Amino acid sequence: MKLKVLVGLSLVSLSPFWAGAGEAVSNDAPDFKEIYELLRANLKDSNETELNRAAVEGLLNQLKSRAALTGESSGGHRSVSDSAFRTAVFDGSYAYLRIGQMEAGVDQRVLKAYQQLASSNQIKGVVFDLRFADGQDYVAATALADLFFSMEKPLLDYGDGLKKSTAKTNAFSLPLAVLVNRQTTGAAEAFAGVLRQASIGLLIGTNTAGKATMGKEFALKNGQRLWIATSLLKLGNGQTFPATGLQPDIHVDVNPEDEKAYFEDAYQILPKGGSLSSSSTNQANLSVTNRLPHHRTTEAELVRMHRDGELPDPDVATTARPRDSEMPPHVVYDPALARAIDLLKGLSVVQQFRSI
Repeated sequence: MKLKVLVGLSLVSLSPFWAGAGEAVSNDAPDFKEIYELLRANLKDSNETELNRAAVEGLLNQLKSRAALTGESSGGHRSVSDSAFRTAVFDGSYAYLRIGQMEAGVDQRVLKAYQQLASSNQIKGVVFDLRFADGQDYVAATALADLFFSMEKPLLDYGDGLKKSTAKTNAFSLPLAVLVNRQTTGAAEAFAGVLRQASIGLLIGTNTAGKATMGKEFALKNGQRLWIATSLLKLGNGQTFPATGLQPDIHVDVNPEDEKAYFEDAYQILPKGGSLSSSSTNQANLSVTNRLPHHRTTEAELVRMHRDGELPDPDVATTARPRDSEMPPHVVYDPALARAIDLLKGLSVVQQFRSI
């Protein structure tokens, strides 16, 4: 840290020196080798190793999504289940599909999982969870995106020409919400970008990583590997994928540690202290959306329910009683997921009104 401060101060002090010599100060960055040699020769209390480390860290920090050290294997260690593929149904009507790795065959896996969920539930909307998802298989990302298009449309160009969707009659057409965060990267964020560009679904969460690029790894002498973006992706409209990542349509910023905990168990209640570091999600609405208030059914109500055909057994009208110990439905405390379910419920209500 001390070295970085000294380097910064040294660079600043060079500007007035040049200006004082009667030369115009240029807005262009000075030559890297020139700065490096001056620092190596004159910077007090520095050595070659420290100066080299500072130079490497500064260079890669500036390049960010276009170059990165990956260790001895690409991707590095993930603190969450990066290969997880999970499915669930919330409130009996909203399918949840989590993709941890964008890899070959993911489109068929998603299609099969959705069909299984829809076979036993009346699905009204779908949540795709791409948080912590990665992968560099852009062919797989394009195949997955194709499931959402009923007509031929331009999707993605990852250096092998513009890929298009295929015309079909069974394309996904239900309301869609896509969860993303800062660790949604590579082919996963490219898939999200295709959906965003085609106005299919809404992105909920935080900015994606901005690493949807074609790259190559190079072995370094110290055993590490350097990943370099060798070509940029283009979306179907011809625009280059943004280096800053995709901005969500609905911003829900959760404390990183809390986000990991919710990612593993959306129902858990975390200690008070602000799981939402910045969000437009109203935490108080979670109980309204995901949980019905406990209500003791009276005998008169049971009789009415039987009369209206809501109770299959005639004896239930006079003998059925709710159990005081019966637990209410689970509450989704994951802020991003809860917001997605809220959104899909709202869209479902709007569609019902429009069909009347």
